[in-house]
Amino acid sequence: MSDIQYNLNFEKVCDQLHLGKLISTPKPISGGLLHRMYVIETRKGKFAIKALNPQIMNRPEAVQNYMNSEKIANMVIKQVPAQPAKRINNSSVHNIDNQFYLIFDWIDGRSLDHHEVTNEHCDQMGTILAELHKIDFSQFDTARLQMDVSKEADWAFYLNKGKNESLEWNELLDSTIQQLYEWSAKAKRSSQLLSSDTVISHRDLEPKNVMWQHNSPIIIDWESAGYINPMRDLMETAMYWSVDNTGNVDKDRFSTFINGYRKRVSCLSADWRMVLESGFIGKLDWLEYSLKRSLWIECTDQDEQRMGTAQVIGTIEDLKRYERIIPEVENWMSM
Repeated sequence: MSDIQYNLNFEKVCDQLHLGKLISTPKPISGGLLHRMYVIETRKGKFAIKALNPQIMNRPEAVQNYMNSEKIANMVIKQVPAQPAKRINNSSVHNIDNQFYLIFDWIDGRSLDHHEVTNEHCDQMGTILAELHKIDFSQFDTARLQMDVSKEADWAFYLNKGKNESLEWNELLDSTIQQLYEWSAKAKRSSQLLSSDTVISHRDLEPKNVMWQHNSPIIIDWESAGYINPMRDLMETAMYWSVDNTGNVDKDRFSTFINGYRKRVSCLSADWRMVLESGFIGKLDWLEYSLKRSLWIECTDQDEQRMGTAQVIGTIEDLKRYERIIPEVENWMSM
């Protein structure tokens, strides 16, 4: 079992980072599935604080990855509406008593649920993604930037460990394990073939990572930013914005997103089947991480373990749905 825990001290954060004296108790807010988010109010203003997951920050490359992603967010703000973390004491990533934090000015807006996304939103976000892909990063020191490549997971290892601990996803994983190896092979093959053509992008531009103030979007959560094949990024992001609450892809919203992108990048051509198969990468990576959480291999507490277990089940269902939709989306792109 893991023993790396969160070590939160908001008074010390406010003091060391000159945020002002706290005027109320920090409140947890729902953020992503990886870290913990809080809203704080001080005499100087209102801030969102992301307490970075100590398990993740224990990885040797983690701090550098966060510094890189914040540099990217700071570089794009002239071309796309983005919110980087605040730079304080000449840094965006803050280590206070071995707990890492990112600090943001509070955005008075909200992200959209899948059922609230309209064609107008899809059109706007498609155009923004194209603008992001066109940014010149030649001045950026990309030597330490990671390419998102497919890693081979030992699914049988997790299945055996899950059986020993009688976890509720055992039967589902057992019945899907052959497909997992097949999806992994497709992801590896396609990512290798697509790796020669890359851009720097957000790489997780889901509706939850865009805050809307009236009708104006602000892109948040840049921590996944890095190299990606542009057509893979286009397919994944178009699906994020066109999926409904049941997990099905709405053709009208999907087409609107693609057409929004086409306003800035007119000629789209690719081996769409290969591009779509590379879309397994992120889902398989998330499944492996969720298995590690569920099995207490990489997990801070009971809540995270439960979240991991739920995400294992949800992600396997998501992978199956994704495999079913590939021929249909390939057909849309070929028309």
